[in-house]
Amino acid sequence: MKVFKFGGASVNSVDRIKNLASIVQQYKQEPLVVIISAMGKTTNALEKVVEAFYAGKQEEALQLFEVIKNQHLTTAKYLLVKQYNSCAAQLHDFFTEVEWLLHDKPVREFDYYYDQVVCVGELLSTAIISHFLIEEKIANEWLDVRDILRTDDNFRDAGVDIGFTEKKIVDSWQLTVDAGMNIIVTQGFIGSTDENESTTLGREGSDYTAALFANMLNAESLTIWKDVVGVMNADPKQFPEAQLIQELNFNEVIEMAFYGAQVIHPKTIKPLQNKGIPMYVKCFLDPSLPGTIIHKKNIKGLPPIFVIKEKQILVHLKSRDFSFMGEEPMQQLYAIFAQTRVRPNLIQTGAIGVQICMDDKQDKTDQFAAQAGLLFDVQVEKNLQLLTIRHYEETLLSKMLEGKEVVLLQKTKETVQALFR
Repeated sequence: MKVFKFGGASVNSVDRIKNLASIVQQYKQEPLVVIISAMGKTTNALEKVVEAFYAGKQEEALQLFEVIKNQHLTTAKYLLVKQYNSCAAQLHDFFTEVEWLLHDKPVREFDYYYDQVVCVGELLSTAIISHFLIEEKIANEWLDVRDILRTDDNFRDAGVDIGFTEKKIVDSWQLTVDAGMNIIVTQGFIGSTDENESTTLGREGSDYTAALFANMLNAESLTIWKDVVGVMNADPKQFPEAQLIQELNFNEVIEMAFYGAQVIHPKTIKPLQNKGIPMYVKCFLDPSLPGTIIHKKNIKGLPPIFVIKEKQILVHLKSRDFSFMGEEPMQQLYAIFAQTRVRPNLIQTGAIGVQICMDDKQDKTDQFAAQAGLLFDVQVEKNLQLLTIRHYEETLLSKMLEGKEVVLLQKTKETVQALFR
C-alpha cells in the first residue's frame, strides 16, 4: 500500500483538484491512503477569523467566515453534479460547527479557539475532493481524522498518543477493506483530544500525519506531492542555478532541515526512518518527472547544499566578573533557551563569553536578552544573514563571501556556517 499527501497548493483551484483526481486514478486499483491539506490560503483566512473573534469582533469574524463558506460551496458547484447535494450537506455540518463557536464569547486561551476554527479547512477540502473522486468513479472512504489521531491538549502544537492512534489507524483501514474499499481520503495537520476538542499538530503537521499513517500501516512508500520538481540543493529564488537532488538519505534531510532548508521536517522523517519506508517528493504538475527519493541508503557525491537565513541577530554574552564560561554558566544559558523557547542557529564559546546567532523574532529575542541580562553583559548585533553550506569547498566558500563582512565563522568537515552583513 502507498500513502499520498497533497498540500494546499495542489488543491487550490478546480483544475488542480481535477489534476489530483487524475493522479489518484492511476493508482485506484492499489491500496492507498490520501492525506490532503486545506485548500491554498484557507488556513490564513481562517486565522483571520479566529483573530477577529478573539478580539471581540464577532460580526467581522462571521463575515470573514462567510467568504470562506462561499468559496468552498462555489468550488463544489464547479466540480460536482450527482454528488453536490451530499457534499453540500456535509459542508454545512462543518460550517455549523464553526458558527456555533463564533456566536459565543471567548472564555479560553487563544490557541484553543485557533485549533477549533482552523481545523475546518482540512475537513472542507477533503469532503469536496472525496465526493469529486466518487463522481469520477474512484470509490473511497472519507474519514474524519479527529476520530483516529488522538493528541494531548497542547493546542497548536499537539503531541500524538502513538499507541491509541496506531490501533485506530489499523482498525480504520481494516474496516475500509472489509467494506470493499481500497482508498481512504482523510486530513493532515489535525487531531483531537480525549475530550473531543480539535487540535493541530504544528509546523508541517500534514506531512507528519502522512508519515504516521505510512508507519502504522507499514506502507511501501510515502509520496509528498508538491509544486516543485523535488528537493533542490538551494532555494531557487535565492540561487537561480539551483539543481535537483534526485536521491537523499534520511540523515542528510534532517541536517538540511536543522540548518533552515525548507525541506521535510525532522518529525516527519522519524516515523519513516524507524521502519525504512522511502519518501518520494514529486511534482503534481508533472507526475512523470523523477522527483527526489529519500531513504536510508548511504549517498555519496552530493553537490554543495546552500541555505541562507535572513533577519539574523548575534547576541554577545560576556561574564561580568571575567570568570570562565564553565559548566554552571552554560547550564544557566540553556535554561534560558528553554524558558524563552529560543533555538540558537549557531553558538561559539570563548573563555569568558558566548556568541549566539538566532532568528530575529522581536518578542522572543527581547525576552531572551532580558533574561540573559540578569546573568551576563549583553550586546546585540542586528541585520545579519547566516550562510550554511553542506559539502562545501574552500574556493566555493570564498566566492560566496566575496565582498561580505564576516562576523562569525564556524567549520566542520562537512559543514561551514558564516554569519555576515
